[in-house]
Amino acid sequence: MTSTDPEYRAKVHHIRGILAELQENEAFFSIDEFGPFSIRAQGGRALVAPGEILTVPQYQKSKGSLIMTAALELSRNQITHFYSPRKDTGEMLRMLAKLIQEYKHKSRVYLSWDAASWHISKLLRDHVDQHNEAIIKGETAGPAVALAPLPAGAQFLNVIESVFSGMARAIIANSNYASIDEARAAIDRYIRERNEKFRCTPKRAGGTIWGAERESPQFSESNNCKDPLYYR
Repeated sequence: MTSTDPEYRAKVHHIRGILAELQENEAFFSIDEFGPFSIRAQGGRALVAPGEILTVPQYQKSKGSLIMTAALELSRNQITHFYSPRKDTGEMLRMLAKLIQEYKHKSRVYLSWDAASWHISKLLRDHVDQHNEAIIKGETAGPAVALAPLPAGAQFLNVIESVFSGMARAIIANSNYASIDEARAAIDRYIRERNEKFRCTPKRAGGTIWGAERESPQFSESNNCKDPLYYR
């Protein structure tokens, strides 16, 4: 184990317990940031002709950089994302507001992330408490929010990291986007097509992190499904 968190087993058990009992009117999100990603010629594995050598300049002028903040809903394998100027609590509050609006039909949403300081800040916890209190008082609508933090030093349990890895292989390795806008367009298309893929062919995200749930979630198939160009 790479984690030194003394509460490692308790936190993992807590998350698996939530997932094992996750109801149809609830949603569980794995949240993290991808980047900063420099917009420049990128190396990677590539198919080349015999005798041809793929080269990437060692020194390049960056065309800019971007950070993507994303949330992966585990039961339906759907991603919500936006681009951020920085990694901080403000961007987590922005994601929280987006998820509350997007999943306003749910009764409860669970947010799970690693132990980065802006993921576990007092400001964020206070905001969640205020939101839940407002729901109890009938002052606002939307799902209640619960936090399910990952153990420290256990990023390998953050399911969205595997999505980032697949995205990097599919559209960032060997890329040379001309601008930030072009890179964003490629990422947006990848996520849009990935979401459609799992709406058409439902499959949970997360594998073993679910533990021994009582039964597999039930899904409804959507229409007009097409194989995405980028999904691998």
